[in-house]
Amino acid sequence: MSDSIRVLHVLQRMEAGGTQAFLMNLYRNIDRTKVQFDFMVEYTAPQLYDDEIEALGGRIYRSSFREDHDLPRFRRFLRDFFVEHREYRIVHCHVYTVGYFVLKAAEDAGVPVRIAHSHNNSMSGVTVPLKLAMRRLFPVHATNLMAASTEAGKFLFGDRPFTVVKNAIDVDRFRYDPSVRQEVRSELGLEGAFVVGNVGRLHQQKNQAFLLDAFAELSAVMPEARFLVVGSGPLREQLADRARRLDIDGKTTLLSNREDMDRLYQAMDVFALPSLYEGLGIVAIEAQSAGLPTICSTGVAEDANVSRLFQRVPLEDGPSAWANAIVDNAGVREPVMGPEGAKAHGFDVKDDSVKLQEWYLKEASDA
Repeated sequence: MSDSIRVLHVLQRMEAGGTQAFLMNLYRNIDRTKVQFDFMVEYTAPQLYDDEIEALGGRIYRSSFREDHDLPRFRRFLRDFFVEHREYRIVHCHVYTVGYFVLKAAEDAGVPVRIAHSHNNSMSGVTVPLKLAMRRLFPVHATNLMAASTEAGKFLFGDRPFTVVKNAIDVDRFRYDPSVRQEVRSELGLEGAFVVGNVGRLHQQKNQAFLLDAFAELSAVMPEARFLVVGSGPLREQLADRARRLDIDGKTTLLSNREDMDRLYQAMDVFALPSLYEGLGIVAIEAQSAGLPTICSTGVAEDANVSRLFQRVPLEDGPSAWANAIVDNAGVREPVMGPEGAKAHGFDVKDDSVKLQEWYLKEASDA
C-alpha cells in the first residue's frame, strides 16, 4: 500500500471545544503527505473549522442526525457511506452516543482499524439513561480503545485496556507575550482591569452560571475585576440574563467562539474552570501554558494538573470560596513555568503528532 493514508474522524461537530482543538492541533502538525484527516459530523450546518480543514486537504462529510434525530436514516447514511468510501482503513470515533452504530457500520464494511476514543469522565442531562446504555455499547465493535485521560478511559471502558492519548497543544503558541496582552486588552476595553477568564461551550456541563455567582462576590471586593467568557452554546441568553440580575452585566464580556484563543489568554489574569465534569480539560492546560493561575473544580481530570499554577476548589465549597481563591491568585502569573510544565507532562503536540502519525501508519500497514 501507499505510505499515505486517510483517517476518518467521527464526532458531533467541528465547533470550538476540547476534542475539536485536540484534533486540529494534531492535524496542523502531522505530516499530511503521509496521513490525511477527514471528518464526519452530525450537523449539516457549517462549522468553525470547515475552511481550515478544507485548506489542509481534508474532507467533511455531514449527516443530519443531531438535527432530525432520525436513527434509521443515520444508519442508512453510515451503510451507504462505507460502501462508497472503501479507502478508509482507520475510523477514529470520538462520540460514544452513536459510536456503536458508526463502528458497527465500519466493521460491516471491512474497515480493519476501528478506534473508540473517550473524552469525558461523567455525563449529565435528561438523557443519562440512554447515554449509559450507549456507553456500554461503544467499545463492542472497536479494535482499539483510547482516552483523553485515565479517568476518561475508566469511565467509558471500565476494566478494558485502553491507551491514553494526550490532548496535546502547541505549547509555544500560548506562551505569555506582554505586547499581545496589551493589544488584546485594548481591543476589548480591559485596560487596567483584573480579568477572570473562562473558555468553553455555554452548556450546563461547563457550569458558567456558578462562575457568574462567584464573580458577583468577587466584584463586590474588587471593583476593577472584569469577567471574560469565550464560547457559544444554548445557554448564552440565560447567562446574559443572570449577569443582568446579578448587576454584573457591565463587567461581563461574552465572546462567541474564536480561533485566536492564544491571544485571548494573554488578556486574562486568572483562569477559572468550574465544570461539572471534563474528560481532560484542555483549556486548563492552554491557560497554564499562558502562565495563568488556573482554578478548577474536582470534575476536571487530574491529568490537567501540569504545573503549580493549577489549583482545585470543590464546587461544594460554594461561590465565595471560588471568589476567595481568585483573589488569592491575583498577580501570580508565571510565564515560564506553565509552558514548561505542559511540555514535561507530554502535552507538546509537536512530539505527540509524530507518535500518533506513526501509530496510524503501522496499524494501517499491519491490518
